Amino acid sequence: MKIKIKVFPKSGREEIIRISDEEYKVYLKKPAVGGKANIELLKLLKKHFGKEVKIKSGLGSRNKMTEL
Repeated sequence: MKIKIKVFPKSGREEIIRISDEEYKVYLKKPAVGGKANIELLKLLKKHFGKEVKIKSGLGSRNKMTEL
């Protein structure tokens, strides 16, 4: 299953907001420096969905395509 995610790094909170079945907004505490936000994103998504998530595209972007 592919999911579009718009990431908001360094927002001061951790929250996942569902926009539709395949689109989410994710707020992260970590800054987008050195891949810290991507690591936090993967941990938060694993906790939310209960399975491993991979970033398929958008490693350096706020708009990401992930796969469960």
